[in-house]
Amino acid sequence: MKYVLFALLAYILYQFIFKLVIPVYRASQKIKKGFGEMQEKMQEHMKQQQNQPNASAKTPDEPKVKAGEYIEFEELK
Repeated sequence: MKYVLFALLAYILYQFIFKLVIPVYRASQKIKKGFGEMQEKMQEHMKQQQNQPNASAKTPDEPKVKAGEYIEFEELK
């Protein structure tokens, strides 16, 4: 009887390890790898954006508009 219980316990432990522990470990490794790759892509994208000049910045070619004289307007009825 002792050997049967030991064999049953070994079988249950085997099933637990190979059907739960190892697949969960492999999935977590894939997720970590995916997050690492995504982080690398984001860093590369940020570097590319930093290297490109800002399009909204004013260029020196644009002439500055100076304010003219103040003209009073009368309301028309």
